[in-house]
Amino acid sequence: MIYLSHFSFPGAEEEIDFRMSIKRTCYDSFYPFQILSKHQLYLLDFEPVTILYGGNGSGKTTALNGIGEKLGLVRDTPYNRSNFFDDYTDRCSFDLCHEITQASRIITSDDVFDFMLNLRALNDGIDHKREELFEEYLGAKYSKFQMRSLDDYDQLKKVNLARRKTQSKFVRHSLMDNVREHSNGESAFLYFTEKIQEEGLYLLDEPENSLSPGKQQELLRFLEDSARFFGCQFIMATHSPFLLSMKGAKIYDMDEEPVDVKKWTKLSSVRAYYDFFKAHEDELGE
Repeated sequence: MIYLSHFSFPGAEEEIDFRMSIKRTCYDSFYPFQILSKHQLYLLDFEPVTILYGGNGSGKTTALNGIGEKLGLVRDTPYNRSNFFDDYTDRCSFDLCHEITQASRIITSDDVFDFMLNLRALNDGIDHKREELFEEYLGAKYSKFQMRSLDDYDQLKKVNLARRKTQSKFVRHSLMDNVREHSNGESAFLYFTEKIQEEGLYLLDEPENSLSPGKQQELLRFLEDSARFFGCQFIMATHSPFLLSMKGAKIYDMDEEPVDVKKWTKLSSVRAYYDFFKAHEDELGE
């Protein structure tokens, strides 16, 4: 499925005209102006899966944030906007093949990190409450309780529950299971599977962060199936060789000037991995 077919960024002359129109001289940066134009990137054509590849400073995240802002996509974590971000996106344009659905969103590594922090905070609260319940169980089980009014009804239920159940069953009855059963990688993967629904446009900024190689391959299969069978379109910034190998992906190499479309096997980081493992081929074969 293709929702977003094209996205245009301001040209070099348009950016110069904007800078000349700014009267104040107190700004030391006009970000996001002059980031993508430096790589002569003015237009992106999209497939069901499109990948932006490049090193730090190549503009991958800038492009994703510009697209997400222009389209008004939902995001969980605020990002560091510059004074000129609205001026920049005002000068962007796009073409749609299908109307963007409500499920569509942009997902960044900050979103995933905040999700994992929230799980940890929840777990800390659960652990603290569990200790309180251990003490509450002992107090209820061995107390000499007499009900004197309806105000004591809740305490009566608690005493009866404590006397009928073991300590562990009492605590489980009163407390939700601890969610720390998931590792960071499992929690990160869970975030993607919860947020990515059927029939949506999804912008993913380095989704491989916090994922082991095994989990990256699981995410690869999940994204491939979502694009192939469930009407999703993905625009993704990544360095992961696993995600770069996604079937049918159109890959923009943003380290090139001008930006060029390449096969994943021709990208410099993938070739570096290949050369490394090739050099250690004998050891790997042992």
